[in-house]
Parts: sequence; C-alpha cells; structure tokens
Amino acid sequence: MMDTKIIRMDEENIDRKAIELAGNIIKSGGLVAFPTETVYGLGGDALNSSSSKKIYAAKGRPSDNPLIIHIVEMSALSAIVNKIPKAAYYLAEKYWPGPLTMIFEKADCVPLETTGGLDTVAVRMPSNQIAREFIREAGGYIAAPSANRSGRPSPTLAKYVIEDLSGKIDMILDGGQADIGLESTIIDLTGSSPVILRPGYITEEMLRQVIGEVEADQTILEEHSKKAPKAPGMKYKHYAPRGNLIIVEGEAGQVSAYINDKLSAFHKEGKRTGVIATDETATGYVADSVKSAGKRGQEEQAAKCLFRILREFDDEGIEIIYAEGFEQKGVGQAVMNRLLKAAGRQVVRLSGENSPI
Repeated sequence: MMDTKIIRMDEENIDRKAIELAGNIIKSGGLVAFPTETVYGLGGDALNSSSSKKIYAAKGRPSDNPLIIHIVEMSALSAIVNKIPKAAYYLAEKYWPGPLTMIFEKADCVPLETTGGLDTVAVRMPSNQIAREFIREAGGYIAAPSANRSGRPSPTLAKYVIEDLSGKIDMILDGGQADIGLESTIIDLTGSSPVILRPGYITEEMLRQVIGEVEADQTILEEHSKKAPKAPGMKYKHYAPRGNLIIVEGEAGQVSAYINDKLSAFHKEGKRTGVIATDETATGYVADSVKSAGKRGQEEQAAKCLFRILREFDDEGIEIIYAEGFEQKGVGQAVMNRLLKAAGRQVVRLSGENSPI
C-alpha cells in the first residue's frame, strides 16, 4: 500500500502548494482524488493510457466503463474531439462550467483506455474552484470517474474517499461536502439527435430549453444490456450500500404501512433496519435508523443527501433498507435513477388494495 497524502482546503482558501503537488503527481502518472460540485472524482492524466489503467485498477472498475475527461477551458475541447456540434456550443454557453457532460467523437490523442474502448469521449467542465485549479496545474485534461470503489455509493465527502481508496492512490484533496451530490447529466451529441444517457441536476426540461427536442436512451431503463456503455453508470450496478435496498412506491399511507409491516418482521429476525423517508413521513417509521431525504417535492435536497445517507447506513451496520419512491420528473428522475441502481431494481409497487403489484 502507498502513503496517501490528504490535504484539506476550501474554494475560498485554496492551498497553492497542495495544488502544485497534485498537478505534479498527475504529470508523473499518479492518481489524485479531488472535489467537484457533483461528487468527488478520481483523477489521472486523460491522455496517458497507463494513468487510465491505474484508475480502473484502483476502483476495481470494469475496463469497458468509460471515463469522463474534465477540462477548464472551452479551447481545450477542440484538441480532444473531432468535431463540435452547434448544440454543444449552446449547451456550454448555458451550463459550463457545471454538472453537464457531453459526448463527442474522440480525437486520436485520446487513448482507448480512457474511453472504455469506444471511439467517443465524454467531456465536462466542473465549476468547483479546487477542481479547476487542480486541472489547470495538471495539464488541462483529467480523466475522472467518481472516487469510490466500483459499485459503492459515490462519495460526497472526502472521508468516504479515504474509506474506499486510502492506500491505493497518491493524494486526496479534501474540499468539504459536494454541493449537488449526484453525478453530472450526460448527453450524447454524436448521433442524429441528442440523447440523454444519464439523468442529473441538469434536467431534460432544462436541456430542451436550450437545444430543443432530446431523447432518453433506452438502455437507462433496461436491467440487462449487452451494448457497450457509452457513459458511466449505464451498464453496471452502482451506488449500492452493503445492506439490501428495496424501493416501495404507492400512496403515502400504503407505503408506510407496508414498510412498517416488513420492518417488524425483520426486527423479530434480529436484522438491523433502515428507512429513507421524507420530512413528512419520517416520524411514522419504526426502524433502527430512519433518515429523511428532505421535503416531498424538493428533490434537489434528496439529490444532495442520497449518497451520504447510503454511506451512513453502512457506518451503522444496517442490513435491510426500505426507501420511499420519488416522483420521476426534474431532478427526481436522477434521484430515482440512482436509487434503482443502488437497489438492483428491487421495487415493490402497491395497488389500491395495499398489495404488491
């Protein structure tokens, strides 16, 4: 195991010496975890195939799961993609820097190890100032998936990066809690029409306001797909806590009654139980740990705390987790996308007679 350096800073007080050290680590082929506005990323030199291989190894990540290249200047984009569609300029003007990833046809300088063997490349421009200074110092092109062991909940705090990757990477830049809490929206611009490959904070409605009609890729909805994933998170189980997670959808009273009945049975078996609820329903559950994801209808708060809640359940040794479903519109679509993956698509849908359907 290597000695992982951990340095704390914030966006208003950036440690220039630490940033310079982090940049030199990247230039020498090493790995650095760093904060972004979405979640923490695990960064390596995007144009160095050996660095990308190291990222996959540190995460235990399948090598056909593409990495995202992070840049800080629009001028950097033309060097790593073959062409930039007009839609990309419109979206960049509105949402870069920010939580939006766009997919382009890759240039020859981008190694296949970075793109998961694909001829396309995913690119985003983060807004977090620590991330931006780090990327500049490291040469301008950082390949970075989320900084967690593959399949685990993405880290929104450095302590979870430390838990998963300490001893496996060279350095962790601790910038406090991530502002958004869910990974970026991903849109593919290489086809005849734009296609959303992963929902996020930049919603379908927001994209339509800028570029008109967009589609949602059907592999998002398929439990098993033989297609090569064009974006992170499309093919493999992600975000999973150690406990077994089950989502329950239906009328609020039915959902709470069903979950409490199941909790009682598991309690008798000696299982430690947890519930992901909302402010309106949290007090109605009897479990070892009940956590609110915020007020119903304010899914931005749920997005910010979801991964932290899943990690806290792990810390508490929770074995069985029930989660209320969220409305799949706006940011709620992104929250449900992550919950479904974390649950391995285990969903109980209640009918009007309060029975599973």
